[in-house]
Amino acid sequence: MTRENGPKFSEKHGTDAQADPRAKDSIEKIAKNGEVACAVAFQVADELKLSPAEIGKTIDLLDYKLMKCQLGLFGYSPETKVVEPKTPHQELEEAIRGALVEEKLTCIDAWSIASRLNVPKMTVSAACEALNIKLTSCQLGAF
Repeated sequence: MTRENGPKFSEKHGTDAQADPRAKDSIEKIAKNGEVACAVAFQVADELKLSPAEIGKTIDLLDYKLMKCQLGLFGYSPETKVVEPKTPHQELEEAIRGALVEEKLTCIDAWSIASRLNVPKMTVSAACEALNIKLTSCQLGAF
């Protein structure tokens, strides 16, 4: 099942874009109802030794939908976003503020902070929500 309403995800890559054949095969096998969970996309990237961006592009080219962002920002039902603002402890806030680029935090930096401080990824995004800091540059290309 592919996206039927609105612009196709594939359109953002142009008409000449091609998917890695191995990625395409893997994604087609694991997709459920035209959807692929963020965590599963990262597993495929790891297994195939491809970048998350390449997997995200393949998902787009298949016009599949990315679901269940590990930062809680999109792909949940019935709400699309599940992360709730939560005031961070001082160490987390300092780590976030120290990684900002143009007052925004990239997805990969959020993951890095979560790993370094041994907290869930959604704890970092919840802190960003409370601090009014926008998360950018999804590693899969969703935002």
